[in-house]
Amino acid sequence: MAHFDPDYLEFFKELAPNNHKDWFDENRKRYQKNVKDPFYAFVDEIIPEIAKIDEIKYEITAKDCVFRINRDVRFSNDKSPYKLRMSAIISPAGKKDKTYPGLYFEMGPENFTIYGGVYMLSKDQLYDCREAIAKNAKEFDKIVNDPKFKKTYGEIHGEKNKVIPKEFKEAGEKQELIYNKNWYYYCKLDPETILKDDVKKILLENYKAGKPVKDFFEKALKDG
Repeated sequence: MAHFDPDYLEFFKELAPNNHKDWFDENRKRYQKNVKDPFYAFVDEIIPEIAKIDEIKYEITAKDCVFRINRDVRFSNDKSPYKLRMSAIISPAGKKDKTYPGLYFEMGPENFTIYGGVYMLSKDQLYDCREAIAKNAKEFDKIVNDPKFKKTYGEIHGEKNKVIPKEFKEAGEKQELIYNKNWYYYCKLDPETILKDDVKKILLENYKAGKPVKDFFEKALKDG
């Protein structure tokens, strides 16, 4: 049984050229029924599955994980009030801690994208991650070059620093990813996948493919 009605995608397609409050208010019940409610239900189904894979208890619900459809337009030239997708982050802290490695995904007609890794790190957290890479160079190299990871996500992305602490320079000569100031990976799926019966299975399989990398950074942050 499919988790989402075709109108889930259609709603956003129609919102794109009508991205204003009047249109949204006219279609609010439709949004609630075919977009928001099924997305929240989907996230609530995913949470215990992720907890099972991670072998820990997640004391969160979809409410703790799902981001608002309203855009923050304060510092943007684009004043369109609504996003053209739904998104959620599943980790022990949910939205409260965006630095914690977990599962982040976006679902809309333009993209169905799955993300993992670490982002928005503090200075100390960045140091801890670099230290973990330097001390566990062989392990790190193995997991980022794992065939399953590379087939699913390709490579590790992230902004880089031109200069790093001198204690990491030797390690940086062998592993350039130590210059990163964030480490993330993502894969893009056909948005029509959202309407498939096995979308949950597909999402979880992609999460598993990135889990060794996720676990590496999770340990780095805990041990730091």
